[in-house]
Amino acid sequence: MNSQAPPQTIIVASQNPVKIGAALESFLRMFPNPIYTVRGVSVASGVPDQPFSDDETLCGALNRVQNARALEPDADYWVGIEGGVDTHAGSLQSFAWVVIVGKGGRTGKARTATYYLPEETSRLVREGMELGHADDLVFGRSNSKQHNGSVGLLTDDVVDRSAYYVQAVILALIPFKNANLTF
Repeated sequence: MNSQAPPQTIIVASQNPVKIGAALESFLRMFPNPIYTVRGVSVASGVPDQPFSDDETLCGALNRVQNARALEPDADYWVGIEGGVDTHAGSLQSFAWVVIVGKGGRTGKARTATYYLPEETSRLVREGMELGHADDLVFGRSNSKQHNGSVGLLTDDVVDRSAYYVQAVILALIPFKNANLTF
């Protein structure tokens, strides 16, 4: 007789392999015993392709979770990761919001660390280009957002996009790790 619990299903509101991998790694680090099935789904964020404020970026992550939950209602968890930029002291800074909702409705939210973008990239983003495309143009890359991302390009992969997201996903899991507390 197999007493192992069935796998828990995590739906990531993106088909980007970096976001899917970061979600799985984070769940395994916070809750190492369960077995997980992780799938990415393509859903709308309801915000521009390049969110341009903290609020707009958080809204995009929340919308992604809601849309993923509507598409895959039988999952155990839904994860939304939305990257955005905002202006601070005349310069563009980059960050992402992570939102996780469990099947019981418990919600966790966290934001990544923030870093400033070089003017070469910032100028293209201000002109309407999505950050990933601007990075590709400035750094002579292709599809960097599905690999090391802006943070990886700027740190020479000392911090790649996956590691950048993992910490925030772990922080968004705090309410699930501490189910006896109110968040």
